[in-house]
Amino acid sequence: MGEIFQQVKYFWKLFMLLLFMIMTFSYAMFQGGFVSWFLFYSFLPCSFYALCLAFYSLDDFIVERSLTRWEYHADDGLTVKITLKRKRFFPLLFVIVEDCLSESLEKAMPNRKHKAFLFPGFNKEISYSYRIEKLPRGEHDLQAVRIFTSDLLGLMEKEKTIELNESILVHPAYEKLMFESGNFYEQGIRTSNNRIQREASIVVGIREYQPGDRFSWINWKASARRNGLVTKEFEQLQSDDMMIIMDCSKDHRFETIVSFTASLGQAIFQTDSHVGFLAMGTERAAIPLHGGAVGRQLLFYYLAKAKDDSPIPFDRVLCTDSFLQQHKLSYVLVTAQLTTSLIEAASKFAVRRCPVTIFVIKDLGEAITSGEQAIKAKAQKHGMRVAFVYKEHFSAGLMEVNRG
Repeated sequence: MGEIFQQVKYFWKLFMLLLFMIMTFSYAMFQGGFVSWFLFYSFLPCSFYALCLAFYSLDDFIVERSLTRWEYHADDGLTVKITLKRKRFFPLLFVIVEDCLSESLEKAMPNRKHKAFLFPGFNKEISYSYRIEKLPRGEHDLQAVRIFTSDLLGLMEKEKTIELNESILVHPAYEKLMFESGNFYEQGIRTSNNRIQREASIVVGIREYQPGDRFSWINWKASARRNGLVTKEFEQLQSDDMMIIMDCSKDHRFETIVSFTASLGQAIFQTDSHVGFLAMGTERAAIPLHGGAVGRQLLFYYLAKAKDDSPIPFDRVLCTDSFLQQHKLSYVLVTAQLTTSLIEAASKFAVRRCPVTIFVIKDLGEAITSGEQAIKAKAQKHGMRVAFVYKEHFSAGLMEVNRG
């Protein structure tokens, strides 16, 4: 429907242009005199240029968008260069070029520098650059480039939208957390380079084989009986593997939640530990235990795309998600809401002798309520640890956990 409207508009403007040319010529012929012929000759160059512009196609333009890279961190700057090339020398009085951005990027750039007013003249190549000073976290689209030009009087307008779909991924900002390996937690979330301790643990059962399990853990007799691989399940007094579970409920502190999760994950990966991740929003993100650069890349990828749009409460995620029932390790919960129902749901991990630590995110200057203090005491009775973490002071939250 839009294309039909543009076609009708084009032919209507062309008809009106020819009509004005005929009218001014007729007026000069029948009226005569200096004024009428001066009006005709003054209008003739504008009308002639508009007529030529009517038959000039903006398909002659080739548009290129240049970016320095495709992955960034929140609050990084982004410089974009738009280059327009064409084959013909047709003179253009002006060109308005607009880089069509996603809504999230437009909010980060209220000055609308992605829209430029250029004067190409006879130049075959023109370009301009703009910069977004602080990128918001997320996956952002750079869609099309819109070109608009007209004659001096606006008698003939030409507009072209060139599809140039690209996307950038902005990882969350993170704080560098420093802690000594082997001293992170006393309750089993302690990092260790000696992974052979799992072999020396007591076998308490069997479970289905999962990617990443060692072949030495496979119970071959049970696998033969079940006609499928099963592995031994060990009783672990301490584990260097951690599962981070992030609350994706709607909250104004969600960006701080994501930033702290990224900071925590980055710090853990630096100790050569394995980390799993679960976030339940509209889109579920579940990462099995990974270590090294691959694990960090997966974690930051999902954190970049995370949104606070969870359809179910955080405590229900802990109770119902089958992904969490497959692991017996240390659990780290990151949330902004400390509730009794959350403690009751997390206590199920403690019953399985899985250490649980809950980080509660707070705004700067936000007080800890008496209700939260009571819930924290209840959690400690169940063997769980609760730490309150303030924005831009993440290290203090880790020190609070170590103090108990």
